[in-house]
Amino acid sequence: MGYAQELARRMSGFSNFAISFSIICILAGGITAFPAALSAGGGASVGIGWIVGSMFVLLVAAAMAQIASAYPTAGGLYHWSSILGGRGYGWTTAWFNLLGLIFVVASVNFGVYDPFFKTLIAPLLGIDPASLTWTHQTLFIAAITLSQAWLNHQGIKATTRLTDLSGYLIFFVSLVLTVSLLIYAPGPLDFTRLFTFTNFTGAEGSLWPQNSSPLLVFLSGLLLTVYTLTGYDASAHTSEETRHAAINVPKGIMLAVLWSALFGYILVSVFVLALPNIADGVKQGMGVFSALLSLLPRGLQVALGIGVFVVNYICGLACLTSTSRMVYAFARDGGLPFSHQLKQVHPQHRTPGAAIWVSAVLAIAATLYGDAFIVLSTASAVLLYISYVLPIAAGFFAEGKHWAHKGPFNLYSWSRPVAVLATIGGVVLAFVGIQPPNEKVLYITVALLIVLGFFWFVLGVRNRFKGPPVGARIAQHQAHIREIEKELERP
Repeated sequence: MGYAQELARRMSGFSNFAISFSIICILAGGITAFPAALSAGGGASVGIGWIVGSMFVLLVAAAMAQIASAYPTAGGLYHWSSILGGRGYGWTTAWFNLLGLIFVVASVNFGVYDPFFKTLIAPLLGIDPASLTWTHQTLFIAAITLSQAWLNHQGIKATTRLTDLSGYLIFFVSLVLTVSLLIYAPGPLDFTRLFTFTNFTGAEGSLWPQNSSPLLVFLSGLLLTVYTLTGYDASAHTSEETRHAAINVPKGIMLAVLWSALFGYILVSVFVLALPNIADGVKQGMGVFSALLSLLPRGLQVALGIGVFVVNYICGLACLTSTSRMVYAFARDGGLPFSHQLKQVHPQHRTPGAAIWVSAVLAIAATLYGDAFIVLSTASAVLLYISYVLPIAAGFFAEGKHWAHKGPFNLYSWSRPVAVLATIGGVVLAFVGIQPPNEKVLYITVALLIVLGFFWFVLGVRNRFKGPPVGARIAQHQAHIREIEKELERP
């Protein structure tokens, strides 16, 4: 494809799956976004909403996996959009994906602090959560983000070992948490809760303002699925570090979404079943998970709290890996300020060092905003799904024309129908994210489009940015790479 193999290709198929599975992490979004579903349509927003949302996500994942199989490069979505829809289209996709990824790192690490550290771990250490200030929050988030950057900088092997561990740990902790809640749940389990729709918008503790439309209330509850089942583009972003990428990357995307959807559904359904009272759970707001843990024996609470904290930390690590590879790939084609520095690869560790540290600093800066978690988590989901839909929509129009090459993962006659359904599903999921009280996400999206248009048309980026190599430029890049390799081979 016209690129030199600069990154170390050391990831197995399982490791590629594990990095997306670690980012999706049902013990992250499945916990922190659970109140958003419960306080929308009650149990039905979980029992039915998760299934509906997962179907949309699987369609998007299948369409993405097919394109990833054909073009397995770092910064995948940007690369795909540029080839299938043109360099301006790709440039726009890159900025939506990049901003979404930075927000993901920020929101996950914000969640590592609150609720997981502040609510669960701090009391175990004898720290009063009420004594923790904004300064403590900022220093804590900065420390864990910079530690994740350091681990990333040490090489993909170190990160892979941790994300592989996280894959197993997520399964184990989820299983123990699920079984424990079923055992210690008060009273008989009422499965009708999962299909009972109750409009809790506007109620005490609800995250949503009053809304009389059952459809909009139900769609609002899909935010649980949207935020949780997000980030599987990490498999694509680490393509150049994955062995047999054309096969393993699409497999990693699909398996990460499938297993997360299945185990996530069991987990959040048990949350609903174990609650002593749904209305009281809504009143507890973001503290509902702590209330659920309080049903368990003290020792089990401590063990599960630590387990959840660890997998969320590794989730942030995996998010930073994905973000830095996107920065590296975009800079490699001259799409970012200071591209020459950001595309540099550490000669020993074979990692994009500058891209890693810049991504970490930007993620820390994003958490300085007041109500950071709600804005960041919702905005990350919306921006990422827009960036997912853009190459899929371009692929629909390019298929059979200038997109004739398909990889091993091929949808064949289902390709275009899946692309249409995935685009509709992605738009619906993005629409969910801009509902009140998340209007700020809409403002961010519109502002981003205006700024991008200004830079592209007024400041002349369209005259300087060439995008990824295509056509004759690929041959020129390959010839240049061969010349460099010959020089390096000389004694």
